[in-house]
Amino acid sequence: MSDKKMMKVKLVRSMHGRLKSHRACVTGLGLRRMHQVVEVEDTAATRGMVNKVPYMVQVVEEG
Repeated sequence: MSDKKMMKVKLVRSMHGRLKSHRACVTGLGLRRMHQVVEVEDTAATRGMVNKVPYMVQVVEEG
């Protein structure tokens, strides 16, 4: 398996009525629906997206 660090991100709040840039961050992470969990590469870019919308997403597991 690859040696890239991955993290799992879960959408815990709805995207409806949010700022356009916040919705863009969530969709950029690959999240589409509530309580969906996606595995993304742990880079500075993805960390920045998660840090921009901490009230909407939750890091489930790192490793």
